[in-house]
Parts: sequence; C-alpha cells; structure tokens
Amino acid sequence: MKVTLIPVTPFQQNSSLLVCEATGRAAVVDPGGDLERIEAEVARQNVQIEKVLLTHGHVDHCAGAKALAAHYGVPIEGPHEDERFWLDMLPEQSTRFGFPAAQAFEPDRWLDDGDTVRFGDEELEVYHCPGHTPGHVVFFSRAHRIALVGDVLFAGSIGRTDFPRGNHADLIRSIREKLWPLGNDVTFVPGHGPTSTFGAERRTNPYVADGVPG
Repeated sequence: MKVTLIPVTPFQQNSSLLVCEATGRAAVVDPGGDLERIEAEVARQNVQIEKVLLTHGHVDHCAGAKALAAHYGVPIEGPHEDERFWLDMLPEQSTRFGFPAAQAFEPDRWLDDGDTVRFGDEELEVYHCPGHTPGHVVFFSRAHRIALVGDVLFAGSIGRTDFPRGNHADLIRSIREKLWPLGNDVTFVPGHGPTSTFGAERRTNPYVADGVPG
C-alpha cells in the first residue's frame, strides 16, 4: 500500500491518498478542501478512487468529502455516528473558519469499533478513538503497520479537547488502550505535521509517553 500525504486547507491538514499497488484502486482519507490538489495527485498516479474515508467531522478534514465523492461516484465511509452533530454543523464551521461554504451531509456508512473498510485488495481496521471529538475513528493497516490517526495523536503532541464534546481523559484512554497495543513499530499519519511511530511517542511524547500520569 502506497501512502501519499497531500496537505490541504489553510490548516495544512494531511489528506492521504492510499493506493492498493496490486490493483491500482485507491481511497482518499480526510479531503478537507483544495480538491484540485487531490484530484491532480490521483491523475498523476493514474489510480481509480474507490471510496472516501473520514476520521472525524471537523471542517478541515471533511469539508470536501461530499464533492470529491460525487466527482468520482464513490461512497463516503466514516466517521462514527457520534460525529453526526459535527457534520450537521459544517455550514457554521466553514463560516467560522473562513473556509469555502460547506454543506452538511451524512456518510454512506457510519463506522464503529471493530469494523473494516476495504479498497482494492487492502483492508483497514477501524478503531473508535473518542476524545478530540466523540466519534473520531482511526484506520489501521495491520499488513503494512500504518495507522491514519487524524487528530488523536501527533508527533510530540495530542489532539485538542477544548472543542464541544471533547474530553481529555477519553483521548488519553483512546491513545493508550486503542493505539499503543497495535505495536511500537506502527508508523502513524497524523492530521497535521510529520509522521512518527507509536514507539517514538511512547518514549518522548510529553502527554502520553510511558510514565507520564494519565
């Protein structure tokens, strides 16, 4: 599986193009905006988009999802249904942050803990990781040891919990009980900034390193 990061929006959110190299089929994760940039990369790699995947309902992660899915004629999968209120508030979110107007929508499939999503020959496991938002999900490729964690965890930091229905204790629990057991060798793609590994964060992250009080 090939992973290409495509920073989009003024927030430089990491949208990701995931490609099944065996079939040339692909998925786009968190298309928050700048769709021409995403579409250009899809064309450059000459791959066939099969679905759009969403980690959570914040505007910089999902404002372009409906338009991109319509462009390619594919379904949207994710996030968890507890994000419904965020998706319903997309018009207000876009106005507040100065984004192009975004319409509320419902994904074709809500995801829950233990679900899987597929594109081409690839399979991603779904983990419900509340805290940053209540319905945040993480996508994990066990075969390739890669996790797409949205705004749950960053290199050297963790997601904010001061938004409506955010919860710091839930976020710490999600990281330690859902992500760490996947393995120190797992490389993760955060919603913003550089990639890292779970092992590196367990050693050095000032919020969730081993030994830091929860």
